[in-house]
Amino acid sequence: MKQYCLCCLLVVLFVCTGFKGFSQTPDVFRLEYMLMPENESEVQLARIKLVANVPIKVKDSNNIIIGAEYNRIAYDLKRNVEFDNGGLSLFHVLDVNFAYVYKHNKDWRFIGVLTPRLASTFTNPLENGDFGINITVGAFRDRPNIDKPTRLVLGLAYNSSVVYRIPLPFIYYEKRFHPKWAYVLGAPKTGLKFYPKEKHTIQTEFILDGYFVNLQNNVLVSDTGLASSISSSAALITIGYQYNITKVMALYGYAGHTLFNNGVLRDNDRNDIFTLNDQSSFYFRAGFRIGI
Repeated sequence: MKQYCLCCLLVVLFVCTGFKGFSQTPDVFRLEYMLMPENESEVQLARIKLVANVPIKVKDSNNIIIGAEYNRIAYDLKRNVEFDNGGLSLFHVLDVNFAYVYKHNKDWRFIGVLTPRLASTFTNPLENGDFGINITVGAFRDRPNIDKPTRLVLGLAYNSSVVYRIPLPFIYYEKRFHPKWAYVLGAPKTGLKFYPKEKHTIQTEFILDGYFVNLQNNVLVSDTGLASSISSSAALITIGYQYNITKVMALYGYAGHTLFNNGVLRDNDRNDIFTLNDQSSFYFRAGFRIGI
């Protein structure tokens, strides 16, 4: 029961929180490393991610879930630019998640998630621009015991850090249509899973991803203006493998390529003033996870 509720939460959290996705499994712990090697824009990106979630059961099979996720993003701009880019080398994103999962009936659960966020270079003491808030409401239906198991998540997510501050809809639908095959349809993730043996999973993914970080030391970009933040969005296609050490413990690795990248510096009004990265890149990630 708690496994389904926590899976619901993490699917929702993936949708509403920037560069921190790929968590559509019921993780209580995850450690992951990601690398986008240098591309034609002469940009290299690396990320270390640490995730922890604790479910607390309350009355009537409902759950409170408290968790946190930290992302350390190393940004290496190797080409020469007409401004000092020393403050663009290291970014930090810290989310603290508070969720309540309400069991409506046998199949349906409703969920609300409040996620305070710190996204900053952290070169100075904390300031207003470092803080953000994400709010998510959704519904989750899980049918694991039918002939072809399905999982459906629907909802709305509001993120105060994005350019367009309006609630955005999301959907996630997964179906095990064959003992060895399942597909995932939705936004921001679509994919296909193959289970050759009990402990092995091969998966393809199409993912939309991104992040937004406050620059505590603003960057003067020649004549175009003063940059106060950096944002990035990307579409990725990957293929990966997961080895299940036990029912709750796994190692995994993925490789792929971005279909597009858009890394830009923004001013106080969130206008694009300088493009850092608009070229495709290879993509690699590997990690260790513990579920329930």
